[in-house]
Amino acid sequence: MNALARGHLAMLLFSALVAGSFSLGSMTANEIAPAALNALRFLIAAVVIGVAALATKGLPRDAWRAPWRYLVLGGLFAAYFVLMFEGLKTAAPISTAAVFTLTPLMSAGFGYLLLRQILTARMAVALSIGAAGALWVIFRADWAAFLQFRVGQGEIYYFWGCMAHAIYTPMVRKLNRGEHPVVFTFGMLIAGFVILLVYGWSDIRATDWVALPGIVWITAFYLAIFASAATFVLLQFATMKLPSAKVMAYTYLVPSWVICWEIILGHGAPTGLVLVGVAMTVAALLLLLRNEH
Repeated sequence: MNALARGHLAMLLFSALVAGSFSLGSMTANEIAPAALNALRFLIAAVVIGVAALATKGLPRDAWRAPWRYLVLGGLFAAYFVLMFEGLKTAAPISTAAVFTLTPLMSAGFGYLLLRQILTARMAVALSIGAAGALWVIFRADWAAFLQFRVGQGEIYYFWGCMAHAIYTPMVRKLNRGEHPVVFTFGMLIAGFVILLVYGWSDIRATDWVALPGIVWITAFYLAIFASAATFVLLQFATMKLPSAKVMAYTYLVPSWVICWEIILGHGAPTGLVLVGVAMTVAALLLLLRNEH
């Protein structure tokens, strides 16, 4: 398997793991302050990744050159997660998922500004097909639901979070100086935790950690291990192999993975028409999988 194929496989797994955070996140958004929950997830993820780094590549001294790089990346991802949960407090999951589909196009724009990565005509077509398919899935092939969409305060919060996510992708490639993805992720997690500790200290102190519902702890550990530690490494790995627009195009698969999560959780299967949207996202990915040359 060549480097490009490994990059695409990493993002396929990335999209499946991220989808779980939407389902669980909507169940806990109003149970704990976003800054407190995300400080906990960054801490747990940093411990997991730190142990993994020590057991494999170690933590070489030269990885800590220019530590400001980790503060930039940690700040961007911390902002994304805090704003995501702020948005989920008031926004319906269907609306936040719609906002999330804007990330690939924003990432393509930042990829050009920061790395001069050119969006080819075929990539533009693929992103358009993927966006249309994702929206078709998100609104479950219901035109009435689409026409009733209104942008509220929660969606606005999440939009700015998605912008931070879109900037993060090309910034990884721009700021990485040859560090292994696991080591680089560890530095970013530590920086993100420190930022959240400072920013959310009042929320952290005010949280009654002992009295939190069990679902909050389940969500926190899922977010930390699967939707943070694992996905950070996958994203770091993929951004070193693929253009930013191709990396973030995999966000179009998230709504389809959410449907799979809902089926597993016993919330029912989608209608046949919704599967048309799934097919469109797959078609977009097939276009992106082809070599540009």
